Amino acid sequence: MPHHKTALRLAAPVAVLALALTACGGSDDTDADAKNPASPEASASPSRAASGGDLGTGESATGKVAEDPGEVTYEVVAQKVEVGTEAEAAEAVADAADAKGKVLATAHVKYTHRGGPALTDGSSVHDGTTVFADGQRGGILIGASEDDPGCEDPYDVDSWKQGESHVFCETYVIPAGATSVEVHWEEEDGEPYVWKFPQK
Repeated sequence: MPHHKTALRLAAPVAVLALALTACGGSDDTDADAKNPASPEASASPSRAASGGDLGTGESATGKVAEDPGEVTYEVVAQKVEVGTEAEAAEAVADAADAKGKVLATAHVKYTHRGGPALTDGSSVHDGTTVFADGQRGGILIGASEDDPGCEDPYDVDSWKQGESHVFCETYVIPAGATSVEVHWEEEDGEPYVWKFPQK
């Protein structure tokens, strides 16, 4: 099972900025969230989208991920995005100059195992999650959010059975002046599901 984020995570005492901040561009069209750390939580009974596309607050997507020992169907919902300050971004990266004019955006995403074999050695479902700001992909910080309240470290989940849920968080560096944030999740070779978190 590919755990391609692990090596960077273990190698750095400070979060590692994996994507160059000067090249945060992406090909997806998006609006992005930025200034307010309190975005809405998911509703108690989310509906499901049929296939990739825009989703409403609390609406969930269902997709399949190739895992070891077999394909697993997950229900996925972006619960919220917490956006920090420029000072917090400067403290989180190895070189504070890399964070000038940037803030941290932490996406809280809930994944529920809905079908397929039980997992006994972690999961790669979170690898399909990215954060965009004003249509541009942010720069991911490896190891920045596993200790945040409400966030689990995906590499500490050794057993995962049908019906069980886990909340994994992804932290990205985005422009401080962004007007909205989007959380994207996609199956391998699939179209992204997009949750929008506009800022006031």
